[in-house]
Amino acid sequence: MHESEKSTRRQFLALSGSAAVLAVTSHPTEATPAMLAGAIRDVVGTAVVRTGKVKLDIPPLVENGNTVSMTVAVNSPMTPEDHVKSIHIFNEKNPQPNVGNFYLGVGAGRAQVSTRIRLADSQKIVAIARLSDGSFWSASVDVVVTLAACTEEVI
Repeated sequence: MHESEKSTRRQFLALSGSAAVLAVTSHPTEATPAMLAGAIRDVVGTAVVRTGKVKLDIPPLVENGNTVSMTVAVNSPMTPEDHVKSIHIFNEKNPQPNVGNFYLGVGAGRAQVSTRIRLADSQKIVAIARLSDGSFWSASVDVVVTLAACTEEVI
């Protein structure tokens, strides 16, 4: 390798390292209440979100936040006239507060989704369902996490 190639390579590696550090430090490691509110507003707009019709099944005490099972079910007949169009899951403290968006149709048979999520810390989980009449319904659960996920440090 020529001396000029070594310099160029060193410069590239130095700049790449700086860019990686900048990318890591420019994103918050924990969501803020404003980020959660903004993520919910992105889904519901200015609509009123009412409590009820949604059942959020997640353990209130989680030993390990790396994989937390949860199920969201919505009380709906799932008929063409009355059905759930979407289910959205949010969490309070992870860097991406909108954890999942599930879009349903009448053919789904029932309005229920199950998934696993990672939780960085004890926090509130919110599930919001949009019904075919344009209304939004929600449920929330406070979850205590004893061993947090997403805690790997970037060096």
